[in-house]
Amino acid sequence: MPHSRSATVSLFLLLFLPFSVYGQAGNVAQTQNSAPASVSKTSSDQPPAADPIPANAQRISKQSRYEIIRDFETQLVYARAAFPMGKKGLQLKEGVITPNGEQLRQELTLWGPAIKPGDPARISLVQIKDDHIHFEINGGPTHHKRWYQRVQVSGTYDTPVLGGPDDAPANPHGSFVDVYFSKYVPEMTPQQLRALLYPVLDFTARNKEQAYLDTVPPKVKEAIQAHHVLVGMNEEMVLHAKGKPPKKVRERDGGTEYEEWIYGEPPADVDFVRIVGDEVIRVETMKVDGEKIVRTQKEVILPEPEKEKDKEAKKEPAEHPANAPSLRRPGESSEDVPKPATGQSPLPPLPPPDIPQPPGGPGEMVATR
Repeated sequence: MPHSRSATVSLFLLLFLPFSVYGQAGNVAQTQNSAPASVSKTSSDQPPAADPIPANAQRISKQSRYEIIRDFETQLVYARAAFPMGKKGLQLKEGVITPNGEQLRQELTLWGPAIKPGDPARISLVQIKDDHIHFEINGGPTHHKRWYQRVQVSGTYDTPVLGGPDDAPANPHGSFVDVYFSKYVPEMTPQQLRALLYPVLDFTARNKEQAYLDTVPPKVKEAIQAHHVLVGMNEEMVLHAKGKPPKKVRERDGGTEYEEWIYGEPPADVDFVRIVGDEVIRVETMKVDGEKIVRTQKEVILPEPEKEKDKEAKKEPAEHPANAPSLRRPGESSEDVPKPATGQSPLPPLPPPDIPQPPGGPGEMVATR
C-alpha cells in the first residue's frame, strides 16, 4: 500500500510539474515580449544621445574617416527638413540650416522639393573635406558619369571623342547637405555625427509617419494622431491627418481663390476643409443629425521667425556704401557743386523728332514718273 501511494505521488508530480514550469516560462516570455512594446511607443523628439565634441578636438584621423564613410554610406534615414531641387542643397553649421525661412520657401516654390520632411532618404555618398562633410542624398543633385563616359580618345587626325556630354544631367530626386565646422573637421564618433545631423536627418525613426510627426509642433502632432484638422495647418499636415481628399472643389470668394477638400459622404459626417494658398482658413463639419459646425478662428500658429526677421530688415533704410561712385574731384564736397539759380536741376534735353523716311527704306530706289 505505501508503495502504491508513493507511485501515485510520483506520477502526479510528473504530470503536474511540466504544466507548472511551462506556465511560469510562458509568463516570463510574455513579460519579455511585452517590454519592447512600451519601448516602441517612445518618440524620437530628441536627438540621439551623444557626448559633445570638445572644442579643442584634434583633426579627424584617417581611421575615423573610414569608419564614418563605412557607417553612413547606403544608410536609410528619414528627412526632417525640406531639400529644394537644384544644385544648392542645404548647409548645416552649429544647428542652423541654410537656406531657411523665406529664402527656403521661395526656392521650394520656384524649384519644388526634392525631399520633403518625413520622406525616406538614402545616403548615397559621403565625402570628408577640409572644413565640412558632404552628404549626398538619393544620388545627389546630378547624375554621376560612368567610367566610360569620361574616356576621351584623341589623335593626329580628326578622331571622334568617346563619352557623354560635359554637363551631367540633373537628378530631381536627389540633393545634399554639407555639415560645416569652424576650422576643420574634428575627431568624432558616428554617434556624435548623427546628433549633428539631427536637424535635417533622423536616424532613429522607424517609419515615415513618425519621422514627420517629430517635425511638427506638439498640438499639431496630437491633432494628426487623432485625424483632426485644425485651422492654420498647411496642406502637408492635412494630408497626414486625413489622407488624400476623395473630392476637391476649386472656387472663388470675391477676389480670393480657394480649394475645398471634402472628406466623407452621408450618412456619415462630412468635413469641408477650405485652403487658401497653403493654409487652412476654414473647417466646416456637417454632422449626421444635421448639425453644422464651422471653425474659422486660427487654432494653431506655425512658427515663422525668419519671415518676421525679413520683414523687419526690409523696413530699415538701406545704407549707401562709403565709396559710392561720383563725378566730383577727390576732396570736393557736394556743397561746392554749382547749382542753378532756381534751385532745381535742369531737365534732360528731349530727343529730336523723328524725321520721315522715304518709302522703301534707305538704300532702295523709288520709281517716280
